[in-house]
Amino acid sequence: MKLDRKEILSALETITIAGEGKNMVESGAVKNVLIFGNEVTVDLLIATPAMHIKKRAEDDIKKLIHEKFSPDAVVKVNIKVEAQANPNEIKGKAIPGISNIIAVASGKGGVGKSTVTANLAVTLAKMGFKVGILDADIYGPSMPIMFDVENEKPISVEVDGKSKMKPVESYEIKILSIGFFTAPSQAVIWRGPMASKALNQMIFDADWGQLDFMLIDLPPGTGDIHLSIMQSLPITGAVVVSTPQAVALADAKKGVSMFLSDSINVPVLGIIENMAYFTPEELPNNKYYIFGKEGAKSLAEDLQVPFLGEVPLVQSIREAGDYGRPAALQTASVIEKVFEEITRNVVQETVNRNESLPPTEAIKITTMAGCSAVKGK
Repeated sequence: MKLDRKEILSALETITIAGEGKNMVESGAVKNVLIFGNEVTVDLLIATPAMHIKKRAEDDIKKLIHEKFSPDAVVKVNIKVEAQANPNEIKGKAIPGISNIIAVASGKGGVGKSTVTANLAVTLAKMGFKVGILDADIYGPSMPIMFDVENEKPISVEVDGKSKMKPVESYEIKILSIGFFTAPSQAVIWRGPMASKALNQMIFDADWGQLDFMLIDLPPGTGDIHLSIMQSLPITGAVVVSTPQAVALADAKKGVSMFLSDSINVPVLGIIENMAYFTPEELPNNKYYIFGKEGAKSLAEDLQVPFLGEVPLVQSIREAGDYGRPAALQTASVIEKVFEEITRNVVQETVNRNESLPPTEAIKITTMAGCSAVKGK
């Protein structure tokens, strides 16, 4: 059978490269098809460097030509990967309807960043604000557990003719997390570009609606996820969580430095000290500084950033998170009062930050439930 270029191109329209959505001809991946006697050369240009995707594309092409045209054909597939200036960058813009985006970060894992995020969110909601959480901790998402929505899945809704994800709601908080799309025992083994693409979808392909505050629960450290989000979203400010001991403070200092660097330039609203002290139930007037005393407060003073408050080491906070009901929801409790004070400080620092913006980016401030809501133009 004589090999024909047009027939081969037409046949290639039945093959789709993984992750592209369109067939390889329609997507422009097929750059050329050359035929010399019994030899067929196909030149491909694809967007992903993943070895298994390149191998699959090559195997699909060879199988197609051998089965449809000639089992004796010598098929060569040349694959080039399209270079990207910044493969980790989330392409995006401000999210309509969201007034303030607060990044909650920690230099070190295990300091309670996600617990603080969850309790800040429910306290803001109790104050009358509309709140959402983006769980950007791709490799260790915990918000589904902390809000008792492990078995929930975002549904698809149509908004202005486009299909969008509807965030899961719990305790009046809108939540999106990679944990909704993976099994509890499944490890997320992704490189930076794949993680950024998933975040991109949760940010810009979701129907967040009107929010006064979106809290972003960042992964520990100062990695590419942080850079992608900070460089692509209009972050109002960052909150850094640390415990008092020296090893955590050293990493917290790096986190503050990252936000204030010239390339990021995100205002730091302040530092929260978690696990500040332990008070036994039988000795309510005693404080035991297990991890050191006022380390985060001293760091805030040294770095000249606000100190937002301290959270004691209390068993009920951990238990509440495990049970899926953040501890700040406990009315008339010590923990409720602690997070009310911290949250009011966060709101006040947000107001202070927004009042200092140039007139062209002026922020409207309205009153809601006795607290100032911060609105952006």
